[in-house]
Amino acid sequence: MDSSPVVIVLAAGAGSRFHGQGHKLTQEFGTSSVIGTTLTNAILSGLPVRVVTTAELEPHMLQWVPPDHVVRVALPDDESEWGMGYSIAAGVRASGQAPGWLVMPGDMPLVQPSTLRAVAAALAEHPVAFAQHGGRRGHPVAFASELYSELARLTGDTGASRIVARYPAAAVNVGDPGVLLDLDTPDDLAALQALHGEGGGAGTAR
Repeated sequence: MDSSPVVIVLAAGAGSRFHGQGHKLTQEFGTSSVIGTTLTNAILSGLPVRVVTTAELEPHMLQWVPPDHVVRVALPDDESEWGMGYSIAAGVRASGQAPGWLVMPGDMPLVQPSTLRAVAAALAEHPVAFAQHGGRRGHPVAFASELYSELARLTGDTGASRIVARYPAAAVNVGDPGVLLDLDTPDDLAALQALHGEGGGAGTAR
């Protein structure tokens, strides 16, 4: 395992507000797709990357990362356990020897590689760190290896917010508005595409 924290890209959600238009993560974005751009930016950070996804979306992920960097998850027997927390736990367990993890949703294609590096660096002195822009908390959120047992037990859709609340968390101020910008609807996608066209994102197809 690389000595750097692992970027865990969460790409197992339903993308339900894009009914009839395909999954939101596979929508065209610049010369790539939403998830393709997110993953490209993560790879350009120089940090190791793992993407947590479903069997349905796995073929799309394999355009960007090798098979051993894909963590495939299935709907648990108890559907109430499904959600961001469940995906984070799967990604952390699959890279358990890492010195830490940066968690980032797959629908945030404008987060810059330099932002990922800055947040990762903060783990050298803090158990939890997060990107902040204009005084607002965003993604990625980073966790040191000492929090493995708590992260690996997460379930449901609450993510790791309770862990963030229990430990001293460092805000890493970045000049990157992408840390605040995700997409849930076609209107969100159009807005992010406009920003990307103005130079707001680094990802390109490879």
